Amino acid sequence: MPLSIETLSHLAIELQSGMSSQDRFARLITGLRRRLGCDAVALLSYEQQLFRPLATAGLSPDVLGRRFRLAEHPRLEAIARAGDVVRFPADSQLPDPYDGLIPGHQQFKVHACIGLPLFIHQTLIGALTLDGMDPHQLDHFSDEELRLVAALSSVALSNALLVERLERQVIAPVSAGSVSTAVGGDEMIGLSAVMRQLKKEIGIVANSDLNVLITGETGVGKELVARAIHQGSPRAANALIYLNCAALPESVAESELFGHVKGAFTGAIHHRIGKFELADNGTLFLDEIGELSLTLQAKLLRVLQYGDLQRVGDDQSLRVNVRVLAATNRVLKDAVVAGEFRADLFHRLSVFPIHVPPLREREQDIALLAGFFCERSREKLGLGSLVLAPGTLGLLTGNHWPGNVRELEHAIYRATVLARAEQGGGNILLQPQHFALDAARPAADSRPDSPERVELVSLRQGTDNYQRHLIRLALESCGNNWSACARQLTMDPGNLHRLAKRLGIK
Repeated sequence: MPLSIETLSHLAIELQSGMSSQDRFARLITGLRRRLGCDAVALLSYEQQLFRPLATAGLSPDVLGRRFRLAEHPRLEAIARAGDVVRFPADSQLPDPYDGLIPGHQQFKVHACIGLPLFIHQTLIGALTLDGMDPHQLDHFSDEELRLVAALSSVALSNALLVERLERQVIAPVSAGSVSTAVGGDEMIGLSAVMRQLKKEIGIVANSDLNVLITGETGVGKELVARAIHQGSPRAANALIYLNCAALPESVAESELFGHVKGAFTGAIHHRIGKFELADNGTLFLDEIGELSLTLQAKLLRVLQYGDLQRVGDDQSLRVNVRVLAATNRVLKDAVVAGEFRADLFHRLSVFPIHVPPLREREQDIALLAGFFCERSREKLGLGSLVLAPGTLGLLTGNHWPGNVRELEHAIYRATVLARAEQGGGNILLQPQHFALDAARPAADSRPDSPERVELVSLRQGTDNYQRHLIRLALESCGNNWSACARQLTMDPGNLHRLAKRLGIK
């Protein structure tokens, strides 16, 4: 039946209520799905030649993490280039981006499809998509009614973008790039409470010139945080220079950081500019800062304190203006206590510390990340579609992921390659058997104290076996960070090292 004035009024009031943008969007599409009788509705923002889902109803949870590039999705490209309601015929040969992504209909293609481009001041800022399994499901709605829905949605999305810009204290017109600081490979995916807090902290510190110490386990995305800080800073137009301190041989580390002059040492056949000079007026990201030697730490401290450096073999000093972002998976406070890291450098670097949470603390983001990596794998391998089968998402969500986001990404890509070899390419369905995850989390009956698994040994040997097992589990979950492992086991770090040595763990 047609949309009534009362229905449209309710939608308008709901969209302007004092709730967060995410809540308003979710309520909008839920209401539209119910009142229009759709199988699926999605609200998408438009940015840098791609659509990003903001809220969905009737679609798989991983859709919120997917990013639909216009070049890869002709239906969405048609919506982006249209200035009005787009109705796709049921026999359209253009692939639908939601095929296989409507729960309960994974094996069926979407038939009824309408796209509503959303504009503000003649600028495309998003789209609303309406889908159904019945080819004639949406035929009775007039274009005029759908234009009213699009107008209401455009105003709501525009207001949300404007509020977001005001919160970031960025004075700029609302445009397609307003939603996030980065897209594609540099986007931070997640709607969990800990991720919202992380993004808030990044927004606070980005616009300053403070040094930032980024901590977190291996694979959580510390470099991504550094990029977000740089992109949100006044230095964004200048270079972000990356240096992995753990991969630096001691013999060349000083030259990499500060440069050298010709003839400074054997093999120095020409002048070399160091990373600090390359990052002048920009940002220098020092990954694995805890691996720097004490000697280099002292020289780094001087640059941070006074802003001047000397190339190796040069008597003259150079002035640089560099913001330093440092990252580590170690607990530097413990390293300071152990004499492995300078206390003054630690305080200089950690003016504004940021901790990146492990994936196990943001379980609700796994679905979004899975969708994001599925779409990336689909593009990389040239597949028609890549869909998670029922049960697969539950398997991914329940896994421990000691390698965090990086491990999840590799698992999905590996599963996609296996599924493609098995199913022959084209449209791929990722089944639970394509993921070798059983070894990644200990099964309940594999514990050393399980009666059917325990051999009769001495009490001392049984205790040692159990302690060895617990320490290895804790180390794995902490990314082989001994200090974090000690905290997890509520032990003194020194006692843990001695016990591990006795048990033959290291």
